Amino acid sequence: MHISYMSVCFVFVSFYASVLPFTQCTTLEEVNHFNSHRNTNSKVHKVNHQKSSDIALHGFLLWGSMGFLMPLGILTIRGSNKSEPGSRKSRVLFYFHVTFQMLAVLLATVGAAMSLKKFENSFDNNHQRLGLALYGAILLQAFIGFFRPHRGKKERSYWYLAHWILGTIVSVVGIINIYTGLKAYHKRTLKSTKFWSILFTVEVIFIGLIYLFQDKLEYMKKQRVIEGSDESTMSSYQDIPERQNQKEMLPVACGKINALGNLFD
Repeated sequence: MHISYMSVCFVFVSFYASVLPFTQCTTLEEVNHFNSHRNTNSKVHKVNHQKSSDIALHGFLLWGSMGFLMPLGILTIRGSNKSEPGSRKSRVLFYFHVTFQMLAVLLATVGAAMSLKKFENSFDNNHQRLGLALYGAILLQAFIGFFRPHRGKKERSYWYLAHWILGTIVSVVGIINIYTGLKAYHKRTLKSTKFWSILFTVEVIFIGLIYLFQDKLEYMKKQRVIEGSDESTMSSYQDIPERQNQKEMLPVACGKINALGNLFD
């Protein structure tokens, strides 16, 4: 009986000694998982408080540059093309175009400097890569704009084609990069960007409609003028018989060069 009791005690002790290390390992893993989860939450919380305002300011700077001023400059220069070259309206719209584009370059420069100074730029995502390429394209576009050939030169057509293509590409890719920036902001700070995405989409649609209707508005004005001229032409055609009757009642003019000679015939 004494032997069986000792055997039972030995079995319990052996079982406890074999299970205890696994229990300690499981407990240690749970503690480490909890600590890592807590560290992740604290890291996100830290990002929200330290960099959220900087990221938002960076986004607003590039929004104003790529998403507003640059398309507005394109609309103004398209408006100047409808006016006579050298006119006062053409010069004013051209200076507005230059002002908007220079402000866009300035805001983009501040946003890029802010990104290099305060953010981690590993360039392992599409937003940072597009942003770097866009900033180089903006500087190149400004450089091309300063060295504009005069009208009448052969280089003017090539300059216009390069300036137009590069400006259109920069504007379109800049709008796309704003959407990628909103997505990166949501991923980084866990804040909703639905309102800003909708607001920016409404702005893009509004600018696109103005861009499309700039040419059509002039066409509609010309159509109205043509219709008015047709009506005036029809009214003039209706007045032709009356004018012929009036001419029949007038005295027949003489074939002499000096009309005063009729008085002395």
